[in-house]
Amino acid sequence: MTRFVALLRGINVGKAKRVAMADLRALLESLGYKDVKTLLNSGNAVFGAHSKPSTTHARNIQRSVANELGVDCVVIVKSAKEIADVVANNVLKNSQADPSRLLVALTSDSKSLLALESAARADWGQEEVHVCKHAAYIWCANGILASKAVAVLSGLGGTGTTRNWSTIQKLHALLRSDA
Repeated sequence: MTRFVALLRGINVGKAKRVAMADLRALLESLGYKDVKTLLNSGNAVFGAHSKPSTTHARNIQRSVANELGVDCVVIVKSAKEIADVVANNVLKNSQADPSRLLVALTSDSKSLLALESAARADWGQEEVHVCKHAAYIWCANGILASKAVAVLSGLGGTGTTRNWSTIQKLHALLRSDA
């Protein structure tokens, strides 16, 4: 059985798109996923499943969340190995002291990540952008709300979601602890 993480974009932000994590866990279990655990209240769920492609799991979860919970949202699914690669390929992590200012953008469409590469080469002053195979990393030196580099995420065209580095590390630990 392979471990995966489902990342639901934009749920539980403000009053729109509310999803209780207990309901999300129950929904994933009803789909046959095993050892389902959620992290935080922002749509992060770790689960075990047979090794189908991540995109197949994402479609199934997205459809079920819309049909059963009444919330239409983007769902990105990554395997434990892909998250391990995201952690290993973060060249910005050692130089940044505040993990809440380091955003990681994940997408199901690797072509949209490639589209961000030219933006990564731009001069962002104190901010930094790095793109690799599974993610884009954005260091927001003055905080996420004040970041100009966050604008590069528009290149994802609604196919991705972001988590801060602290959340990525927690998900990685959760995926490893379940191995």
